[in-house]
Amino acid sequence: MNRIGMHYGYWTQYWGSEPLQFVQRAKKCGFDILEVNAPKVTLMSNAERDVLRGAVADAGLSLTYSIGMTADMDLASEDAGTRQKGIAFLQKVARAMKYMGGTILAGINYSSWPRKLLPGEDKQILTDRAIKGVREAIKAAEDNDVIFCVEVVNRFEQFIMNTAAEGIAFAERVGSPNCKILLDTFHMNIEEEGFRRPLVEVADVLGYIHMSESHRGLVGSGTVDWSEVFRGLVNAKYRGPLVLESFAAINPDLAAATCLWRPPNSPPGVLAREGLRFLREGAARAGLA
Repeated sequence: MNRIGMHYGYWTQYWGSEPLQFVQRAKKCGFDILEVNAPKVTLMSNAERDVLRGAVADAGLSLTYSIGMTADMDLASEDAGTRQKGIAFLQKVARAMKYMGGTILAGINYSSWPRKLLPGEDKQILTDRAIKGVREAIKAAEDNDVIFCVEVVNRFEQFIMNTAAEGIAFAERVGSPNCKILLDTFHMNIEEEGFRRPLVEVADVLGYIHMSESHRGLVGSGTVDWSEVFRGLVNAKYRGPLVLESFAAINPDLAAATCLWRPPNSPPGVLAREGLRFLREGAARAGLA
């Protein structure tokens, strides 16, 4: 059975918002999982984490964690101090997640986001640095039963991994059982030639998926071929989370990073209610949930 979740960015204007406020909202909507900001939880005291963990348990939810590394922690940076800062922070994240009982760290956990390849930079050199940094940081993930799900994103947000094939190559070079891949249907819609084949090809290392529409609004109302997505997930024998990533409260940071300059195509309540219904029905028809 695939559990269905919602990214916390649906409810907030800011990345650093207090995650406790989203727990009851996720429960009321009917989700099984709440994806929260990993850096925010990492910087909490243990007492604050205890409150959050208790509220999540009482709500019958589970948490997943996501991160977009900032430029001062870029594992692909030429500066060794910047790379070491990123490694140290990811190690701290893994320990905080262990305390919370969390297992999935998803997102841009291998470089910075957003990040473009600048004139004069060599993609291979930067990718090599990122892989070396993840290899070091993931030791703490292995020690704390945390899975790094490295996100494959579109060319306008990052350059290291734009396709499932590049994600597979990255994970293989990291060489850890705790390195998996996050695919996102929004990014796939831009970069892949289809949905089913990449999902099947990445099956052995697919750890997480964001279910996002082509315009980041209501799933089922854009150009993503959802029948192919669900067929691919069935063929891949994927049993992990299906996490809805629709944005109702577009924050300034997110707008700048993803170029979301217009409001969503549906009211906030519709994005959650109808988005959840769409995913549950689609997954049920496919035999996923």
